[in-house]
Amino acid sequence: MSEAKKYGWTGQGLRINLTTGEITKVPTQKDWIGGTALGYKIFWDEVPPKTQAFDEANKIVIAPGPLTGTGAVCSGRTSVTTMYPTTYPIHEIGSAHLGGDLGAKMKYAGYDFIVIEGKAKEPVYVYVNNDDVQIRKANHIWGEGTRRAAALINQETSPTASVTVIGPAGENLLPMSVIINAKSHTGGGIGGVWGSKNLKGLAIDGDQPIHIAADKEEWEKLVNRNKELLGALTQTVVSRYPHPLFEYHSLNSRWSGMPGKQWGAANPPINVPLDTRRLSKMAFRTNAGEFFLGDREWARHVRNNGCFACPIRCYPVIKDTATAAKYNVHPITEQTCGGLLFPIFFYPNLKNHPERNIEIAIVGSQLMDDLGLWCNYGQLQRDMIVMYQDGYWKKLLSKEEYDSLPWKKIDDVDASAMQDFLPRIAYRKGEFGKWLGETTPVMLDHFGIPVKTWSDDHRTLYWSNGHPKHHTNEDDGQLGCVLNCMWNRDPMAHAHVNFTRSGLPIKEMKHIAKVTWGDESAVDQIGDYTPTNTYKMKRLQWVIARTELHNMLGLCSWMAPWEYCPDEKNQYVGDPNMEAKIFSAVTGVNKTGDDLDKDGIRAWMLQRVYTMRQLGSSNMRKDHDLVPGWIYTDPKDRKPFTKGTVRMDPDDINKSFDIFFEQVGCDKETGVPTTDTLKAYRLDFVIPVLQKEGLIK
Repeated sequence: MSEAKKYGWTGQGLRINLTTGEITKVPTQKDWIGGTALGYKIFWDEVPPKTQAFDEANKIVIAPGPLTGTGAVCSGRTSVTTMYPTTYPIHEIGSAHLGGDLGAKMKYAGYDFIVIEGKAKEPVYVYVNNDDVQIRKANHIWGEGTRRAAALINQETSPTASVTVIGPAGENLLPMSVIINAKSHTGGGIGGVWGSKNLKGLAIDGDQPIHIAADKEEWEKLVNRNKELLGALTQTVVSRYPHPLFEYHSLNSRWSGMPGKQWGAANPPINVPLDTRRLSKMAFRTNAGEFFLGDREWARHVRNNGCFACPIRCYPVIKDTATAAKYNVHPITEQTCGGLLFPIFFYPNLKNHPERNIEIAIVGSQLMDDLGLWCNYGQLQRDMIVMYQDGYWKKLLSKEEYDSLPWKKIDDVDASAMQDFLPRIAYRKGEFGKWLGETTPVMLDHFGIPVKTWSDDHRTLYWSNGHPKHHTNEDDGQLGCVLNCMWNRDPMAHAHVNFTRSGLPIKEMKHIAKVTWGDESAVDQIGDYTPTNTYKMKRLQWVIARTELHNMLGLCSWMAPWEYCPDEKNQYVGDPNMEAKIFSAVTGVNKTGDDLDKDGIRAWMLQRVYTMRQLGSSNMRKDHDLVPGWIYTDPKDRKPFTKGTVRMDPDDINKSFDIFFEQVGCDKETGVPTTDTLKAYRLDFVIPVLQKEGLIK
């Protein structure tokens, strides 16, 4: 064990070649900070751009950030960068993000990142315990669901090891598959990449320290300030209900933990306290189970769980013995957000039986997690149901296969239907299972359905390039639309929607916008949009920078940034430099918020120019930055900029792209960074490569 103090970084990464069995240690490129940025740089240096997801030449870069493992608030995020099998028309670079304890255990084992390359001849898992790194056979675990697989690996290694595994979906190279850590923390879309390398899992344990450069008094002061900035889940800063402690309330708020509420399935039941200011009490602010499933969840609520170093604890632990007995599932369910909510999207008639939503969520989330299935933020469900409602399945499947599927149970809102059709998808059974588990445009191509049919249909919420919308015009107008074109998968960004759905009235948001981005017009009330402007796109650039930055630091994008806070005495203005203060305190490297924003844009720009090479594109606006037709529609045919609609205007969206690309230093016609911009962001090394390939002049 090294005795040298490690401030934020351990200083080394681990490279594991599954083909040769070679295991080496390599130095950390601290200039790239960590997370996605490290992943992008490794891919630029080592992986040919035309490499596809299941090729042996593809790599997996697992990287948290310098804040991970330090105890910095909400620093449990880990990024996994690879070629994404759900992108289209080719597999493009992307990153999955997951919480749990994977990143912290990596740091305690002594590693800032792990690169997995090659392909094992037979199923294996990797066990890392400080300097002891082993590639172990996993033939006896291959085929197991994620829960049993993780339990077996823990038994064979250490009960304290962090275990990340794939399920049968990943083993069968399903694009719509996940890796899963700590039972319920998933990284979507990349289970099949692990499966293609015969990698069943990764177990990590360690006991090495990560030090903090600041002295104890300074660190304590910073943690206390960070605590004051925290709201509830997704940085909601007002209560759900009227309450004397709050100036405002909002029915959409996730701050629903109030006196009178009770974790009813705890033993004994626990009453939600009035004062939740201490870090140890903040978990009472949020009940994600109640938010997604309704007030009846409180009686089934045991407690909250969550990621390493997070006081919010957004994973509800739900106990339902009746559902367990009825459907032969586990009485305890632990999931959040899409994993908990999206199973109900399989049932369009649920509105007729709303009382069944909890049992559907329980059965669906447990089964999808154990199979290692990914829903791509509900795209799997929407694809399946639109294909059913519009008669495609009946027309395209054989009569035998169509009749064997549980359509009546779906119509009747019977949760057991999922126990039939979800394994078909995970095991690629029949035309239904094989193609529904592919990315949307691949499925559509196979069945001869024009992709435009989907991208024009608001029911599908399909965006482009294989991914669905993720907080677009319904949450932040033009900003959300342009943002959804800036990565190869959905953006996994929340810095914009956290703000617009913070619960604060528009007058307060506009005040914060003026303080943070220079003008009140940087933000609109949802559904009362105004034409685009420079300040909206300035805020977009900040959102992109902070999204990559959080991925690089290891911070949760559901809780950061903190440009606003619950403090009404300061008109809810927070501290947009908090990330920089924490980074500097941990690492001893002094950086401002502006410095780190530049680092974030630098990382984003590197993945963009790598994508240019993948597509052979010198015009990203034409080849990549595509929006769906449904954003230009309204069910009541209301015009854009009419109060009550989120309908966008085509000319205004094009103007938004123009403004944004000019601001960030790209050619506004093509969306390609200029050479001056690449130099300004210290990306000089990409210029000769792009010039040689004819992508820039």
